[in-house]
Amino acid sequence: MENMVARSPDLNFWQSKKVLVTGHSGFKGAWLVQVLKSLSCEIVGCGLPLMSSPSVYEQSNTFSAVSNTKYGLPEFIDINEISAIHAAFHKFQPDIVFHLAAQPLVLEGYRNPVQTFQTNVLGTVNVLDAIRATASAQAVVIVTTDKVYQNEGGTLPYKENDRLGGVDPYSASKTCAEIITASYRESFFQILGIPIATARAGNVIGGGDWSVDRLIPDIIRACNKCDDVTLRNPHATRPWQHVLEATWGYLRLAECLCHGGEVYSQGYNFGPFETHNMTVDEVTKLVLRLMGSNSQVKYDEVAQFNEAQVLSLDASRAKNELAWVPKLSARQAINLTCEWYREQQKGLSSKTLFENQIKEYFEINL
Repeated sequence: MENMVARSPDLNFWQSKKVLVTGHSGFKGAWLVQVLKSLSCEIVGCGLPLMSSPSVYEQSNTFSAVSNTKYGLPEFIDINEISAIHAAFHKFQPDIVFHLAAQPLVLEGYRNPVQTFQTNVLGTVNVLDAIRATASAQAVVIVTTDKVYQNEGGTLPYKENDRLGGVDPYSASKTCAEIITASYRESFFQILGIPIATARAGNVIGGGDWSVDRLIPDIIRACNKCDDVTLRNPHATRPWQHVLEATWGYLRLAECLCHGGEVYSQGYNFGPFETHNMTVDEVTKLVLRLMGSNSQVKYDEVAQFNEAQVLSLDASRAKNELAWVPKLSARQAINLTCEWYREQQKGLSSKTLFENQIKEYFEINL
């Protein structure tokens, strides 16, 4: 892939596009909204208030970047409320849809499986049906996860045509979302001429994430409290990537769907180069060093839940077909993430951090 010419977002393409983002109030959703705002899009968001505190959505006043009020829509819209989600699509008539809203945590899936399946399965059905009823969309990107693949204990990176499946409720629910998307594509969207694809990103990290039971937010909280960090699966490897890498992938996929339609209506992996994968233990020690923390690492390897030891993605399809390649190594992604938290501790606003890191990222030349 050394000779690959990566494509940056097409400024002319995105100018004044009407974009609906579900999950706009979440960590990844807030980053996507800020990037779309920098591209001069008009945005409507459908999502719930975050349970985590603090919340990057609130810290950065992301609501000011969306046009919900202009269209007579509330700030928060639950995708599980079918009438509310249909109303949002009907009033806004979006050109492009990014569906990120989900219950996104593996451990929460074990604790609350019914809510996880309700949101990730039936919520996705509600969004797809609202798109079908509105029929204004020129491109739809359904964001799932790298955990949709049936993990049989191998070490090879997963390709898009590998078998899908999931043992835990979160993974299973996201696999269902993939199947539902394929069903709507074949049953309705092809007839309507709406191209739709799924995006399977790796373990996304970045500044502003305060979710519980995610590695780096848990480490940052421990640093702030001078607590030790306890790891339950220290030797597990994951495809760590910065949130802007995934966001850039979603943008490229939407552009290609608009330009090439059915050719791109399939699943795409977005992940780092395989050689950049790191273990949970390596990531933890690097974050502690970058944050200048004296917190110690402890290990509790008694398995409470079924978790894969190795996860790796083959992103060749995205590289070859979308001209998307990762710009950052895992270590660079972690460094950029820690830079956010360090600068925020010094008093820099989330809004300024968004602007600085988005500008810095898209100025990287490959």
